[in-house]
Amino acid sequence: MRRPEEPNEQQLLEEAVADLAAATHFPLAFGGLEYGGAVTIASLVGNRTHSLDGLRIQPERGLGGKAMAERRPRITGNYETSKHITHDYDDRVLPEGIVTLLAVPVVVSGRTRGILYGGSHSFAPVGDVFAKPALAIADKLGQEIRVRDEVARRLALVAPEAEIAPRLAPAQQQDLRESYAELRTIAAGVEDPALREKLQAVERRLAGLSLSGAQQAMTDVKLSPREIDVLACAALGYRNAEVGHVLGLTESTVKSYLSAAMSKLDASTRHAAVAAARKQGIIP
Repeated sequence: MRRPEEPNEQQLLEEAVADLAAATHFPLAFGGLEYGGAVTIASLVGNRTHSLDGLRIQPERGLGGKAMAERRPRITGNYETSKHITHDYDDRVLPEGIVTLLAVPVVVSGRTRGILYGGSHSFAPVGDVFAKPALAIADKLGQEIRVRDEVARRLALVAPEAEIAPRLAPAQQQDLRESYAELRTIAAGVEDPALREKLQAVERRLAGLSLSGAQQAMTDVKLSPREIDVLACAALGYRNAEVGHVLGLTESTVKSYLSAAMSKLDASTRHAAVAAARKQGIIP
């Protein structure tokens, strides 16, 4: 059965803008993502006009461009008279009647990948009650983008989904296994359930890359998430102490998970357990 498609970046942006409006109670919220060195406004909530739609923000220009370049939030209590920003976009901003404006950059790995804005059509003092939720929403969007970037990078190292085991070169197979283990480690540290489920969907895709259709249909062993984590690390040749270091577990706990997985897979050694898990598509 075909899995539901994951939200694309535009959908993630729209969710973030809607969340910002709901969490901060700004009457106006909008935002955009960075492409080609500039941010294009592509989502708006509470707008009176369409003057902001499609506005392209350059670094250092306007309030958003300043937040983009400095990689930190910027605010103005009176946009029209502010002397701390350039006014390159007045012909697009002023028709919307914006007075107070907050710009929060979405920063990923030290680079601004988008801007979220909260604004009002009258003066509105902005304290922590507005700023903190906006920062949290920008951080969450940044984490989503970071994970998507990492997933795309990792998937680019391995064969397309239609490929099966005989077509994977040894180096590709090793990259696949390392990518799978790393993604499981990332997922284990993600608190947001929706984002964790997206990562798990990618993990299942990676695990299935090296299987034929017949192999995919025969999986019947149910391992716990931690048992799979331990096996994925063991498949890379890690010793118990190394597995514990990667997963943040004690060595005795690693042994316990490994023993449970071996029992479920009817394997007498860790190597046999890894082989059985690969055969059933539990790990790549």
